[in-house]
Amino acid sequence: MNPHLSENTESPAVGLSRRRFIQRSAMAAAATAFMGVGPSVLKARSPAGRPETTAAKLGFIALTDAAPLFVALEKGFFSKHGMTQVEVLKQSSWGTTRDNLVLGSRRNGIDGAHILSPMPYLMATGAITSNSVPLPISLVARLNLSGQCISVSNEYADLKVGLDASGFGRAVAAKRASGQAVNAANTFPGGTHDMWIRYWMAAGGIHPDRDINTITVPPAQMVANMRVGSMEAFCVCEPWNLQLINQGIGHTATITGEIWHNHPEKALALRNDYIEANPRATQAILMAVMEAQMFCDDPANAEEVARICSRRRWVNAPFNDIIDRVRGRFDYGNGRIVEQSPHMMRYWNDHASYPFQSHDLWFLTENQRWGILPADLDTTSLINRVNREDLWRSAAEALGVDKAAIPASTSRGVETFFDGKVFDPESPRAYLDSLAIKRI
Repeated sequence: MNPHLSENTESPAVGLSRRRFIQRSAMAAAATAFMGVGPSVLKARSPAGRPETTAAKLGFIALTDAAPLFVALEKGFFSKHGMTQVEVLKQSSWGTTRDNLVLGSRRNGIDGAHILSPMPYLMATGAITSNSVPLPISLVARLNLSGQCISVSNEYADLKVGLDASGFGRAVAAKRASGQAVNAANTFPGGTHDMWIRYWMAAGGIHPDRDINTITVPPAQMVANMRVGSMEAFCVCEPWNLQLINQGIGHTATITGEIWHNHPEKALALRNDYIEANPRATQAILMAVMEAQMFCDDPANAEEVARICSRRRWVNAPFNDIIDRVRGRFDYGNGRIVEQSPHMMRYWNDHASYPFQSHDLWFLTENQRWGILPADLDTTSLINRVNREDLWRSAAEALGVDKAAIPASTSRGVETFFDGKVFDPESPRAYLDSLAIKRI
């Protein structure tokens, strides 16, 4: 496995080595190969034929954006569509998720997972798998948009660090000059949280590989690590940002949706061998998850969703650390409070479930920006192999989803970020060239 990307060791990212050069060459070769919520959205329709199997093992990390999987099980949506033996299994870290996906359920692993959107691509190229062996895996749905946060330690409370990271950058530069370590944590190298905190820091003039140590910590360990002073900042989903505030340890600098409004976040991925052996079961899983996403996005269900998430088998966190941000109320912990934030997590509205290929291209481009994926990667071919938006469309049609909730294109078009940078899926190179801080 690539040591630069090993999440189990939780070590800081390091520079390129001869091993990375060899691995990246192998990766490049391998890669070549809405709207409404609730019953009115659906027209009752049954899938064609019974599922080939009623079982699936799906992994998740203890985060509120895994709620569609919790809800699909607890509210009976999996069973409704014939998947009566679905297991939703907690994973200790994204590295564990990866390892269990590589194993597959036949070897006591899992068939699919709630996952960071770039991870299926990093696995499909061999970038994060043992001996750089590519894993045939597909991204079959997006699970949510936005709703992540970047949090900062109370050590910097007087700065009231927000979307502009420049003041934070000067403070950590002074601390580093005094000989002290300064760390910013993500949950997995090359994953969404890594991309958000890198983008935020770089936009503020902080080079994430030179000016600060970029480290990896599993989501549920973020608060404890900041409590003991292991990091200056971290990026993660809820409930860990609000828990940090409730425990008086730090504050929210920014919601990631403020960096990029309605950005893609987690996804549902399935191993290709499961999809190929069980196409009707795959469709049934997707239909159940879609219904759960609609349930999660109905404001009338916010309290129930928060209570489900809080249960020990799922997130295992106090209800009060979850409910506010599920409802869209964001107390940043620094005097700023926003009711009904436009950047609250979306599970179904605003095409949250559909896996736009243009969004996957942005993730690949950012991984190229930071040297995690090779610059000469054939991104078009890779996206065509990994992104199975066709399966999503088939499931949506079988479910009777209103056509207004099904995008007409695989691209959401040009995306604009808070610092004025523009990503045009038709010209990713121009986007890369516009960025002042990057590794390539």
